[in-house]
Amino acid sequence: MLFDTHAHYDDERFDEDRDALLSSMPDNNVGLILNPGCDVETSRKAVRYAQTYLFVYAAVGLHPENIDENWKSDLAVIKELAETEPRVRAIGEIGLDYYWEKDERARARQQVVFAHQMELARELDKPVIIHDRDAHADSLEIARRYAGTRGVFHCFAGSVEMARELLKLGYYLSFTGVITFKNARRAVEVIREAPIDRLMVETDAPYMAPEPFRGRRNSSLYVYRMAETIAEIKGMDVGEVERLTTENGKRLFGIE
Repeated sequence: MLFDTHAHYDDERFDEDRDALLSSMPDNNVGLILNPGCDVETSRKAVRYAQTYLFVYAAVGLHPENIDENWKSDLAVIKELAETEPRVRAIGEIGLDYYWEKDERARARQQVVFAHQMELARELDKPVIIHDRDAHADSLEIARRYAGTRGVFHCFAGSVEMARELLKLGYYLSFTGVITFKNARRAVEVIREAPIDRLMVETDAPYMAPEPFRGRRNSSLYVYRMAETIAEIKGMDVGEVERLTTENGKRLFGIE
């Protein structure tokens, strides 16, 4: 059984077949899915899907690309959802994204909101799901500042050296279809070195479909490709990788 630890079924690309697609997952060896929110609206949707499908769980949070002047009131809603909804198992998707944002003041605001959500996770004793795009140094610095907070760096794109630091802090590392691409040398190095009990698989659906499905809408139906690729890199049986990465996700998100 596979656990897709990061998929966005709130995306409009699933509007026509969301129910049929999600309902098909248990018959396709996908036993668990975690749907993270990126703002108030998608966090509420994530909770709704988790209430509808017994194998879906939710995370709630403010993605760095979705932070505006109302972030304090939005964060209050996120806190209420995390406190009152039992199927919310993490604060996320949170973090830093400098790929599009070049303004230093806006980047500083991302850091402030990221830190507030790390504090919320600590207060509620929930793990975090961290987005880090072109912000490795600052993301690592904030992770260090909140040492003891458990969580995962999703779609990990950092160096082996950064991975070592995060593993020391107790973080998990999760990988998307990018690891199936021919130019994924750095991710391969990280996977080769990282212990299997700290790795997880994800699709980040509907984005970044793995080979040989690259360019299509991604979904949890393709999460098996990440398990196959990790098994190949580490010289392991794919069934064992499926079992262990699922156990890792269940352990992090408190799923029995």
